[in-house]
Amino acid sequence: MGQKYFVAAVVMAGATLIGALSAASLAAQSSGGPQKRWTTPRTPWGEPDFQGTYSNRTITPFERPANVEGREFFTPEEIAALEKIASERSVDEGRKRGTAADVGSAYNEFWWDRGRKVTTTRTSLVIDPPDGRVPPLTPEAQARSGRGGRGGGGGGADHWTDRSLFERCITRGLPGAMSPSAYNNNYRITQAPGVFVVEVEMLGGARVIPTDGRSHVSQAIRHWMGHSVGRWDGDTLVVETTNFTNKTSYRGSGENLHLVERFTRIGPDEIDYRATITDPTTFTRPWTIAIPYLNVGEEMYEYACHEGNYGMEGILSGGREEDRKAAEAAAKK
Repeated sequence: MGQKYFVAAVVMAGATLIGALSAASLAAQSSGGPQKRWTTPRTPWGEPDFQGTYSNRTITPFERPANVEGREFFTPEEIAALEKIASERSVDEGRKRGTAADVGSAYNEFWWDRGRKVTTTRTSLVIDPPDGRVPPLTPEAQARSGRGGRGGGGGGADHWTDRSLFERCITRGLPGAMSPSAYNNNYRITQAPGVFVVEVEMLGGARVIPTDGRSHVSQAIRHWMGHSVGRWDGDTLVVETTNFTNKTSYRGSGENLHLVERFTRIGPDEIDYRATITDPTTFTRPWTIAIPYLNVGEEMYEYACHEGNYGMEGILSGGREEDRKAAEAAAKK
């Protein structure tokens, strides 16, 4: 009996000394054996296997709210409160058909897919800078924003080019296309030797990322979503994207954007996605976001958004109707 207590004391002392290790690696399974560490599955050609359909919807704030300033993580009570609000939320309340509020709300609650869960206990998706906030814009970017910014469209309705590339169903750019939206937050990943493909539900399209060691194309060649090349760093896929165009924008950035993404599969149903945004002509310092991608175990279907959709027709015809009314009012003066 004494030997039994002696062994127990040694085990407890050891646990104290190595308390920084994962609790899972120290705990025993119910069968009495040690718990095995999860290992990333491999493709037949030996690369980490990420294939599947994932969603990044979350109610975790993009930037850290003022009421939790200085704290990196939510408390369990705060998480419960956020999820309760999300479960009770509805944009349908108070809507009256034919009113501006009804039209402005666009879809009813059935179509939204913003999530009802906090998928990370962090208080923001922005993890660097440490304050969880997007860095300030440079003076150059502030001036540019005052002139209408980048990405096409100042929000007018004189011409279809007045509308943003997002509204025109062209692109959300990067890393916007990899970030949560109001709906269609699904992604399908497929792999083949030397290539990693991310099919994006919102606005459609697929990112075909080579992982065969090739270099970036000439800087003279610019793309809506830049030019991406990937490489494996252990079990993490590191994707570097350059060659952006000044016709697209991410929170004010443009052709000088340099993006580094890291995909790490951290469990059987989760990918840790991180992106570091660097654009010295737009932001006063680089910054990083971290977004959980959770396997949904379902198929993903086409989101058929295209530039000539009914929305554009309605926006422009509405603009002409407003012009007509303004002209009539001016003529009466």
